[in-house]
Amino acid sequence: MKKTPRYIAVEILNRVEEQDAFAEPLLDAALSRARQMNIHDRSMITYIVYGTLRMRGRLDWIISHFYKGDFPSMDSSIKNILRTGLYQLFFTDRIPDFAVVDEAVDITKKMHPAGSGLVNAILRNAIRKKDGIAYPDMEEEPAHHIAVLHSHPLWMVEKWIQSFGVEETALLCKANNEIPPLTLRVNTLKTTREKLIDECSRQGIDVRTTVFSPDGLIVSNLTIPVRETAFYGAGQIQVQDEASQMISRIVDPEPGDHILDVCAGTGGKSTHLAAIMNNSGRIIALDISEKKIAALKNNAEVLGVTNTITQIGDAREMRGESFYGSFDRILVDAPCTGLGTLRRNPEIKWRTTEEDPRKISALQKTILASAAQYLKKGGYLIYSTCTITPDENEGVIEDFIAHHANFIRVQPPDTINSFLVDDYGYFRTSPHKHVTDGFFGAVLVKNGNEKSRNNRL
Repeated sequence: MKKTPRYIAVEILNRVEEQDAFAEPLLDAALSRARQMNIHDRSMITYIVYGTLRMRGRLDWIISHFYKGDFPSMDSSIKNILRTGLYQLFFTDRIPDFAVVDEAVDITKKMHPAGSGLVNAILRNAIRKKDGIAYPDMEEEPAHHIAVLHSHPLWMVEKWIQSFGVEETALLCKANNEIPPLTLRVNTLKTTREKLIDECSRQGIDVRTTVFSPDGLIVSNLTIPVRETAFYGAGQIQVQDEASQMISRIVDPEPGDHILDVCAGTGGKSTHLAAIMNNSGRIIALDISEKKIAALKNNAEVLGVTNTITQIGDAREMRGESFYGSFDRILVDAPCTGLGTLRRNPEIKWRTTEEDPRKISALQKTILASAAQYLKKGGYLIYSTCTITPDENEGVIEDFIAHHANFIRVQPPDTINSFLVDDYGYFRTSPHKHVTDGFFGAVLVKNGNEKSRNNRL
């Protein structure tokens, strides 16, 4: 059976929901198999998948307005057919209403034939009564209004209102639903930002420099997947959000440093550190996932990184005597809820529970305390996350300092724009303020580095 873009989009959404999978690798795989499709159809798959995930809460509110049965027990395929159909009807004017309904019904007949009448009825009702749908009132129920209109779980909105206030939360949730820019990090081991800008200009690719990162570029008119470009294949670029790029600038390595990257993942920050160091010194990249370490090794080879040694291991466990007190700088890019990346990973908000930030903070505290043992006196311990919840951020740092009298917290280095440092001396970015992902960073020094005492917080 030849699959249409909308059919493929529903398939992907089913796997995201039923298997707790992430959309990006599923999309990459689907687009790789669909190379015969034109650029418009390939773009439509991505547009529908991410748009539906971002607006799922509001779409479900609309479905519930017209469906009188038990919505939670509705088959997930039917839900996603309805969600994708309503997303096209309510959030885009590219496709005629009748075409949306006809294809949604056709997809239902193939996936779940018994539900085709229901899908037809709900979508046609939504077209007729689109202007009559009522939403919670902002004045009377601000949290409920924001949760429905801007499509976030109610518990999340309520927590954020407690931390940031109503206005900031509304702006944050709205920004989380915007399409993020394609942000690249230029690999300075292979080229320079200026050379890459010139080459893009010659090829008719529109790029502009990032505001805060000296290594970043934002691309606005690429007509093929970035991983299919010659730049990517040659190891000249990495796909990396600007806020993420700034974490390596907070580490601020010096030539010859011995660095430990505790939760290295696939190596986005490890390889950036190597580039900043121009392959001098040494980086130990540690991660519990064998698959991620394999990807890191491959990535490092493509990027021309030669000063990084990979290790598979649990950051909570002791690494042996050779590690103790031996590193100049340690990066703990801790596992977290990822709630700062909802623009890029909207599925996270639908699978994160209210208890998760508190639960994961216990893991973060354990990893940070374990890593601290490996730092030299006077060395820097950098803690970072890609989330915005206090439990996972300043709460972890405050707890660590309370239990480690030999550490002090200091201001991030001058490599960080002061606009990204809050009144408490924490690095903090947010989608609605900086047009980046939401990241957090803190810098700790072990046993009174004299050079840092004036910056003590």
